[in-house]
Order: sequence, then structure tokens, then C-alpha cells
Amino acid sequence: MNRPAQPSIPHPGTEIYDEAAPGAVKRSRRVRRGRMSLFGKIGLALVCFWLLMAVFGPMLAPYKEGALASPFSFASYSAAHPFGTDYLGRDMLSRILIGARYTVGLALGAAVLASGIGTCLGLVAAVSTRWVDEAMGRFFDALISIPSKVLALVAIAAFGSSIPMLTIIAAVAYIPGAFRISRSLAVNLMTLEYVLVARARGERLFYIARVEVLPNMIHPVLADFGLRFVFIVLLLSGLSFLGLGVQPPNADWGSLVRENIGGLSQAAPAVLMPSIAIATLTVGMNLLIDSLRRHAGFGQGGQK
Repeated sequence: MNRPAQPSIPHPGTEIYDEAAPGAVKRSRRVRRGRMSLFGKIGLALVCFWLLMAVFGPMLAPYKEGALASPFSFASYSAAHPFGTDYLGRDMLSRILIGARYTVGLALGAAVLASGIGTCLGLVAAVSTRWVDEAMGRFFDALISIPSKVLALVAIAAFGSSIPMLTIIAAVAYIPGAFRISRSLAVNLMTLEYVLVARARGERLFYIARVEVLPNMIHPVLADFGLRFVFIVLLLSGLSFLGLGVQPPNADWGSLVRENIGGLSQAAPAVLMPSIAIATLTVGMNLLIDSLRRHAGFGQGGQK
């Protein structure tokens, strides 16, 4: 008996044609993970825009920092002042562009420190002996139990508020979270066969952590880095709104909202525009993180 022909299974990534469809419409069964989604592109554009403004914003500002550009306070939108003026008549567009270096720069520096230190310590804990892992885990469990804002308030009360101190405080507040994420990923990877083979052939723990484990957890770590960045932006903006963040004459976006809160009843752009700047930065980063997570295709055991 002749066996019925087995249906051919297309190779992943190949395109097939539906002959029954009008005009032989081409259909693809390939999941296009190589393309970033529309929301991911929007997030990338927003993040890149504010990163560029953090670098070139002071040079692009129409007015110098602190210059009184108008005799009218809380002026509305105009050609001369697209974002209005603040409570002293200073141009808000210039203040937002100049303040981007503090909001974006401080948050980026603190996020790099938090994620870098947390990831390194997580790898050390995962590849070390049990007592080292337990000691580090209990220490960071105790540290993570302290709310970040409470830790920041206590540290500022003890050491004062300055740019380096704010960066260190924000980094210390979010190192425990980065440590727990990286340690969890590394512990799961340490049980896989290729890591066991590397240990069986006598590779050193530093080599295993650097070559075998870290490259396979880099995508989740990058996603966590983006979340740390968002959390730190909100933390620093909240501290500045309370008057404990960046101090005058410098000002970040949180400080701009606090200074001009009196114009809220007038719906002054001086209050709205810094708030919109914070919102676009954080929403853009969240959109980018979500798109990169899906684009990378991780989420099952930390592997692609």
C-alpha cells in the first residue's frame, strides 16, 4: 500500500504561499523577533532624545542658566518662550534643557553603579561557597527591607545633599534589588550542563562566572538596569520636590516642579512641562525595556 504523503513542514524562517488565497497572498509563519515593535521605537526615540538633551541641552538652551528672560512670571506659551516662564520670569525651555543633565545624568550614573555592583556581587554569591552566599544574602535582605526614600532621607540628614552624595545614596538603595535578580539568574545557570562540564574540567570560578554565566544573563540584567534607572529618576525627583535633592542655583526637573508649584492653580506651563519631561523619560524607558525583553526572547530560565 502506498503511504499517504506526509505534509512538508517548512523550516523556521521560510515563507510559504497560500495558493487558494486571491492573488496568492504571501503568508509568513516566521515570528519576526528581529524587528522592534512600534512602541519600542517610540520608547527608544524618547530615551535617546533625553540622553542627547542631557549632553547637548545646555548648549541648545535659548537663555543662560538663571537669566531673567521675561518681566512676567508664570507666562503662558509664546514664540519667545515655548514652555512659558517660571515664577521669576526665567525661560522654562532653557531650565528644562539645562536640568536634564542632572535628572538624566545622576540617574544614569547611579543606575550603572547599582546594576554593576549588584550584578558582580550576585555572580560572586552564586559561584562561591554556601556560607559566603548565605552571608551576602542575609546582608542584602536586611538592606532591602529599608524603604529607599527612608534610607535617602536618613543619609541626607547625616551627610548633607550634594551631587556625589545623591548618586551614592541612589546606588546603595538599589544595589540589593540588582543583587537578588543577578544571583537568582546565576544560580539557575549554574545548574545547567555546560556549566557543570566547565567545572568538571577544572575551570576556575572567575572564568565560569565571566565566560559561561554572565553572557547568558545579560539580557535580563539589561532589562533590570532599565527598571533601576526609572526607579532612580523617580526617587531623585521626589527628593528634589521635597527640597532635599539638587540644590539651588542648580535644578533638576523635580526642583522645577517644586519651585513653580504656586502656578498650579493657573495651569502654568512652568509646572506642567517638567512633569511631562519626567513622564516621557520614564514611560519611554518602560516601553524600550518591554520591547527589548520581547525582542531578545528571554524569560524562560534567563535564556534566549
